[in-house]
Amino acid sequence: MTDDALLRDFEMHKPRALARAISCAESGRGGDIVRALYSKTGRAVTIGLTGPPGVGKSTLASALVRKARGLGKSVGVISVDPSSPFSHGALLGDRIRLVEHFTDEAVFIRSMASRGHLGGLAGATADAVSLMDAFGFDVILIETVGVGQSEIAIAELAQTTVVALQPGSGDSIQVLKAGIMEIADVFVVNKADHPMANQLRREIRSAMEMLQWDGWVPELVATQALAGEGIEQLWAAIERHMAYLNETGEIEGRRRDAFVHQVRQLAMGRIERRLDRVLESESSTGIDPYAAAERVISKLGL
Repeated sequence: MTDDALLRDFEMHKPRALARAISCAESGRGGDIVRALYSKTGRAVTIGLTGPPGVGKSTLASALVRKARGLGKSVGVISVDPSSPFSHGALLGDRIRLVEHFTDEAVFIRSMASRGHLGGLAGATADAVSLMDAFGFDVILIETVGVGQSEIAIAELAQTTVVALQPGSGDSIQVLKAGIMEIADVFVVNKADHPMANQLRREIRSAMEMLQWDGWVPELVATQALAGEGIEQLWAAIERHMAYLNETGEIEGRRRDAFVHQVRQLAMGRIERRLDRVLESESSTGIDPYAAAERVISKLGL
């Protein structure tokens, strides 16, 4: 399919055109398509959902989609899975947990492989967000793989960042130590029926008291996603944060952060590809790494 034909189908709101446009972005061929559609972006609410593996992010995502649909909102979901180190394809396929929404025409679900990118985000995630936004979805939910000290890029891309934690897991304590406190707009203690749920809530509040908050103070919500408990409170917390962003004007800062994130990803991708080509010619010259680095920088014009 030519780009012109794809864009015509996109304008007609054909889901297959959106799927193909995202595939083009993943393969590095989506630049012209995103350029043609970028003026239509800026209307969707973007929610990032992150947390340690096994915390129930996909179950939470499914519950949030159900809530948004109950309010009459259309939803795009981007589920970023870990990559196979051999095939580089998505490994977990978390869309299985979203199966109840597969036949809903107002829900579009896309799994993307992280391909080793830090930040828990695939390299083309920003393009996928732009394309879903241009397609007209009211809400875009980005579910990321894992969470850790270097995996906080979701905060640059989403307007509201939800960090899910699980009681009785050492991972949750490590998350609180890894600088995640600063990126969370809403904390979720999932599996709230766990005997250690209250202890985790106390630990989160204790960690929050050690920081100075200017403006929005992250809310703390307890959920039991499988049973659908606490989802109303979680959605209300997200809405309060969005209202705060709009009332204070901080929403423009969030959009600017997302723009900078996308530009950085595109620029770094091009630099890395050029770097790889230059390195191939330097790897067998017999000089030391420092001298090789200087020659590479010179050749890149940096």
